Amino acid sequence: MTILLLLSFLSAIWVPYMPKILNKYKGSVLASLPLSVFILTLARGTGLTGMTSTSTTYEWIPQLGLNITWTFDGLSYLFLLLVSGIGTLILIYANEYMKHYPDKDRFYTFIMLFMASMMGLVLSGNLLVLFLFWELTSFTSFFLISFKHEYEKARQAALQSLLITVMGGLALFGGIILIGQMAGSFEIADLMEKSGEIKSHRLYVPALILVLAGVVTKSAQFPFHFWLPGAMQAPTPVSAYLHSATMVKAGIFLLARLNPVLGGTPQWMILVSLIGGLTMFIGAYLSLTQTDLKAILAYTTVSSLGTMVLLFGIDTQASIEAAVLFIIIHAFYKASLFMIAGMIDHKTGTRDVTLLGELWKPMPKTFIFASLALLSMAGLPPMLGFIGKELIYEAKIQVPDIAIILMILGVGSNIFMVWVSTMLGYRTFIEKAGGMPKPPNENGWRMLLGPFVLVLLSLFFGLYPASISGFVEPAISTILREPATVYLSLWHGFNQVLLLSILTVATGFSLFLLRKKIIPVLKKINSALFSIRFADVFNKLIIGFVSLSKKKTAVIQHGYHRFYLMTIFVAATVLIWFQIYYTRGWNVDVEYTRQPYYVIALVIIMMGASLITAIAKSRLTAIISMGVVGLGIALLYLIYSAVDLAITQILAETLTLVLFVLVLQKLPRFARLSSRKSRIRDAIIAVAAGSFMTILVLKSFHVNYNHPISDFYVRNSLPGGFGENVVNVILVDFRALDTLGEITVLSIAAFGVYSLVKLNKLKK
Repeated sequence: MTILLLLSFLSAIWVPYMPKILNKYKGSVLASLPLSVFILTLARGTGLTGMTSTSTTYEWIPQLGLNITWTFDGLSYLFLLLVSGIGTLILIYANEYMKHYPDKDRFYTFIMLFMASMMGLVLSGNLLVLFLFWELTSFTSFFLISFKHEYEKARQAALQSLLITVMGGLALFGGIILIGQMAGSFEIADLMEKSGEIKSHRLYVPALILVLAGVVTKSAQFPFHFWLPGAMQAPTPVSAYLHSATMVKAGIFLLARLNPVLGGTPQWMILVSLIGGLTMFIGAYLSLTQTDLKAILAYTTVSSLGTMVLLFGIDTQASIEAAVLFIIIHAFYKASLFMIAGMIDHKTGTRDVTLLGELWKPMPKTFIFASLALLSMAGLPPMLGFIGKELIYEAKIQVPDIAIILMILGVGSNIFMVWVSTMLGYRTFIEKAGGMPKPPNENGWRMLLGPFVLVLLSLFFGLYPASISGFVEPAISTILREPATVYLSLWHGFNQVLLLSILTVATGFSLFLLRKKIIPVLKKINSALFSIRFADVFNKLIIGFVSLSKKKTAVIQHGYHRFYLMTIFVAATVLIWFQIYYTRGWNVDVEYTRQPYYVIALVIIMMGASLITAIAKSRLTAIISMGVVGLGIALLYLIYSAVDLAITQILAETLTLVLFVLVLQKLPRFARLSSRKSRIRDAIIAVAAGSFMTILVLKSFHVNYNHPISDFYVRNSLPGGFGENVVNVILVDFRALDTLGEITVLSIAAFGVYSLVKLNKLKK
């Protein structure tokens, strides 16, 4: 798996360098890589049980608990099949869909990076590594959504999705750090073993809230659901892949992965169920009044994601079974419908359902595939979606505390899904056309291959549901951490669940028949209740934040260097004096030793020179006085045998004096521009800063280090660095990177000076 994952990332780099003969088949050629992953995963997962898990660990930064761990279990097996399998069909579809788009290489590069990032995410066995891939999916999706960057809407939608998912990612990172602190490890296997300690820890609730913040932003849960419909500005292959098997499913995957670690508590059930239930209902409701094919599908995706979150929130065996099966069901029908929507847009020139109609005549195969996918979305037999809906109803009934609330939200949402599915199929394929820009056709088998394969699988698994058990049972067992057996069938007999299904279908179809009377009412309700769009509120918040930042920058970054220094000195003085006061109680017990007369004389001269520098009325006098101070320090170094420091100090002082004198010739006449008040202020700041430095020096005599770091260097200089000069060994060996950085800075400065001199000669 490691090799295939590396090849997936490398394939993105290879895209621009593919032979020209493959230009027309880039998508199909690149599809061979996820197809290989799919076949290998399928072969490796043969006989996999929920209690089987294999891990491979590569040490990276073990001191921080950061190891690259790949985990292959039932959950990663299921998601890897979806990511690679649907990814294969998406790339074949994109080969046809993107053939007339400019800059296709950029598209294929980012979609391969996106696919590889998602594969890495589902295989990660370490939370920190998982987070790295989590953020990679956000960044790569940003470039995919903004593919048509010449349009403002595409840029705005991409920025909106990036900001929301990255803010959620930062919250998730905080939650991961807290989990690591509670468990003492970031390895997911270790976290599962210590789940009891984590749930009983005082940091559990903050960690749960932070993790859920990452989930709800990534998986477009209320109130962050609005970024997903905006992401429809991306090319259709991106939308189909992002909505069905990747990006938005990353949050669902994380819920499933951390369910054994964080789930099973009242806090988990209340928070997750509430978020999922609201999102499920709101998404389904908002899809009814949309007229753009992709927008309708986007809002139904929001609803479906809410359903999955709700099921994980219920956190019973029945709800976990329903959630895992629904992940597959949704991936099948949603990828199919998005690819069909893209094909319709491609062939007719519009996605507006008010202009579409009677497409069953020129596009009969598309009509059949779309009808089967819509049957699955509506939860009607004989599709797999019907079995999934039955399981979902059964799971909701089994929660006694909130069964009524969940059932109302669930039945209402499914009624809307039946309604929107029927309306979508009727208005697109049956109803009289409203005037399409182009005459439709069904050419291009690559655009139909994906829907054909997926609806065929959905139909097959719907008729023979036992055959899908081998895919869902390992994932369910991994989440429950115990062996699980799933019994699926198309017919469960006459029971409460069947009655709810009949009620759902009958009500949904009745509302469809009354749509012309109901839709205008819904639009009026929407205009009253949703007059303020979440996307507009978010954009205004971002604009306000940027405006506030500009005002703050204008105040703080004013360009007056004296105030910058003053701010630094004042802040340092206040904080350090507070620390000195806080740690008061120490005695100044300094033993004074007699110093040679020339050292005392030198210190008095330096103090006098410092005073002259402060009160001098001539720049030249001030410069000479500062030079006296610098050379005095050099002499002190020399007196106490620090010859290397003395030489450095003398060279630096000499060079500084020469530069000051050269610059002095270009400056205007000396004038005292500061007021008396400002000079008094500066004097107070200077005395406060100087006095705390004096106190710190005196206090440092009483700070006892158990093991001074100098002992290490003295002890290891000769055996470790093969040098008796400790200072040289520190610079060359122990602080080699620091020295390299200094050399690099000096080299860059030298090149800059050379360029300026060369440029000056060219001008002459």
